[in-house]
Amino acid sequence: MTQILKTKFALSLFCIVHLFFFESCNLEYKYRKHTSTFETDIQKLEQLKDHENKEDYLLFIGSSSIRRWNSIEEDMAPYSVVKRGYGGAHYYDLIHFVERLIQDKQKAKAVVIFVANDITGKSSRDSSHHDLTPKQIQRLFKVITKKIQKKMSEDLPIYVIETTPTPSRWKVWDQIVTANDLIQSYTEKHPNLHFIATRKYFINKRGVPEGKYFVQDSLHFSQAGYDLWEKIIKKELNQ
Repeated sequence: MTQILKTKFALSLFCIVHLFFFESCNLEYKYRKHTSTFETDIQKLEQLKDHENKEDYLLFIGSSSIRRWNSIEEDMAPYSVVKRGYGGAHYYDLIHFVERLIQDKQKAKAVVIFVANDITGKSSRDSSHHDLTPKQIQRLFKVITKKIQKKMSEDLPIYVIETTPTPSRWKVWDQIVTANDLIQSYTEKHPNLHFIATRKYFINKRGVPEGKYFVQDSLHFSQAGYDLWEKIIKKELNQ
């Protein structure tokens, strides 16, 4: 009986590993045209050495809101921080690059992800971008987090910051909400994944995004937006 149980366990483990490998390869192939989209940006990030003298740091990975957070080290203190953001990042290109953004796996205390460009409401005629469905985003998030855990540790905490409601993308907010909810649902089933909810803080009493939290493009954070983000993220980390 013991041998049968061991065999069943080994077979289950084999299936799980190969299922992940298949899903990962399948999605990488599906979004293969984005393999080199941000290659120059990734190479520049790979050349950074700011992580070498740090230990137990938070590794922030994601799109322009991470890249533009110039006061992140001061704002996130006393947490030590390493920033690896590139402008315009989507989950469908991050799947190709995420392992290259992890340069010192032994010293990172946790990973924090923020990617906000997979649903924008842009016309399908814009060949530089195509919106994903919420379910496609969840699938990519699942594979990306597994890639991180495979390279670093299955016990490593991974935090995902909810995609923020913004004035410029308000017309597709309902789709973004669905994607956020699917990601949150997935994190709740995995003990080392954590969802940082932000939407209620950025929407005002009139039920729309509060303008003071964004710069003139109505998309990126103002200093007030970053100050609010800092408080939300720290509160979650402190818990």
